[in-house]
Amino acid sequence: MSAAASSSVSRFVILVAGGSGTRMGTDRPKQFLPLAGEPVLLHTLRRFAEPALRVQECILVLPPDQLEAWQQLCAQYAITLPHTVVIGGATRWASVRNGLAALAAHPAGVVAVHDGVRPLTPASVIEATYQAAYNHGAAVAAVVPKDSVRNLSQQGSYALNRSRLRLVQTPQCFEIELLRRAYQLPELSTFTDDASVVEDLHPIHLVEGDYRNLKITTPEDLLVAEAILTTFPT
Repeated sequence: MSAAASSSVSRFVILVAGGSGTRMGTDRPKQFLPLAGEPVLLHTLRRFAEPALRVQECILVLPPDQLEAWQQLCAQYAITLPHTVVIGGATRWASVRNGLAALAAHPAGVVAVHDGVRPLTPASVIEATYQAAYNHGAAVAAVVPKDSVRNLSQQGSYALNRSRLRLVQTPQCFEIELLRRAYQLPELSTFTDDASVVEDLHPIHLVEGDYRNLKITTPEDLLVAEAILTTFPT
């Protein structure tokens, strides 16, 4: 499908923000930690609110015990970006399913699922992933590993061909009815992301991601994200 044709297709996003501050060593969930003076989650929300991306509806999935904290942050930072807050489930799979249910009024379109703690995703990556989902049904941003990779075995370990491996990022974009069908299937322990939920039903197309598209998990990630924001704006 051409870019001109795809511009008429509805776009949605489900931001999944269910993390805690455990690995960050803080008393606040990592999505609420300050990054360049604003909450991490606000940066993420702002990425998808860019008018050029034409996202029609943003669903923010939060654990029930974080709703009040987010409301307070919205008031403190005067956050007026349109979004609908949905209560998450016990697992990421359940949280995405709850977010998807909030889009039940939309029979067609493309939906992105994105980590709430990936605040630096370039708009070009988001656009390319939406576009690829129009053309292929399912598309995921990914990058080539920078380091050498080895696989463990009973005999020790052996090298893998790095050029044939990818590190998966988000956004992960899908034709919305395809994602609905995938989430009607039972949850499996092998599900690590939305692509793994969908791949039994449909091939996954890979889109070139960006090394700046960090998932903030540790204190070091927060420092790197701050440096990227101030030195290399995405």
